[in-house]
Amino acid sequence: MKLFAGLGNPGAKYAGNRHNIGFMALDAIQRAHGFTPWRAKFQAEMSEGNLGGEKVILLKPLTYMNLSGQSVSAAMRFYKLSPGDLVVFHDELDLSPGKMRQKQGGGHAGHNGLRSIHDHIGPDYARVRLGIGHPGHKDRVSAYVLSDFAKADQDWLDDLMRGIADGAPALAAGDGARFSNLVGQRMAPQAKSSPPRPAPAPKPGTPTPAPEDTRTPLQKLMDRFR
Repeated sequence: MKLFAGLGNPGAKYAGNRHNIGFMALDAIQRAHGFTPWRAKFQAEMSEGNLGGEKVILLKPLTYMNLSGQSVSAAMRFYKLSPGDLVVFHDELDLSPGKMRQKQGGGHAGHNGLRSIHDHIGPDYARVRLGIGHPGHKDRVSAYVLSDFAKADQDWLDDLMRGIADGAPALAAGDGARFSNLVGQRMAPQAKSSPPRPAPAPKPGTPTPAPEDTRTPLQKLMDRFR
């Protein structure tokens, strides 16, 4: 069994925030793979399903970001899971918008949701880091992450969510490379058909060829006597 936890803040006020991209990722998986409807448990919204034969619990903590570890650790205790069974989806300031990277263990880099999970279960869990970009100065970070994605972000955000849903079975199976490839395929720009090349311009002094004579032999004979 795997536990996929998405980080965010509860309520309509925060639903479209950059900080809530972890919630969005789990919503995409839940819709695409026929998981059960969301229900309240473990101070969270929880949904259950299967990905490639692996049972997976989706968890969106409703404790607010800086207390995410309470909900995650409660679910892990109930299902008797270890940190190696947990994958956390979260926003990442240090990645460009639309970039996705995976990480196993390590520090929390100041992310309040990860800090809370560290405090409850330690650092030895997997993360899916979802790039939202950086506002440019640390004083602007709080307002930036708690603001909605811009309209200009919607195309790449939709593609990223589809890629995560495509790759979720591979992630549940522990095949991180395939997961990354499937996300990358969704994020790759569509190949555009090249326009037809114009005919090269004739060199100076080159006589212009006469247009092709498409008359029938009878028409040619009749034109001689006109």
